[in-house]
Amino acid sequence: MAKLTSLADLQALLPDDFAAQTDDKPAIKQGYDGKAQRLRITTEKRANKSVTLVRGFQSTPDELDTLVGTLKKQCGTGGRVLDNEIELQGDHRAKATAFLAKQGFAIQ
Repeated sequence: MAKLTSLADLQALLPDDFAAQTDDKPAIKQGYDGKAQRLRITTEKRANKSVTLVRGFQSTPDELDTLVGTLKKQCGTGGRVLDNEIELQGDHRAKATAFLAKQGFAIQ
């Protein structure tokens, strides 16, 4: 195998439609009312500790349990689902926003 010396060499190894595949944004998740789910990500202080809250889900409990498990791994923290919202220990607004946007949720 030849040594890669430029970006053109690397691009030659990729499929022709690679740029189109990576630029596609995921479809926005629809709620029960047919509109896009718009999530609100905020932080609160509880017992002198920060808690990140993600509100606005229109999902089944099973979907939220799966989502909170993945989000906890992404942020490297604990958390739970309570009253159809996700609570994460600590201030993880940036990571949660990036992850949920990548999953197709609209963030306010």
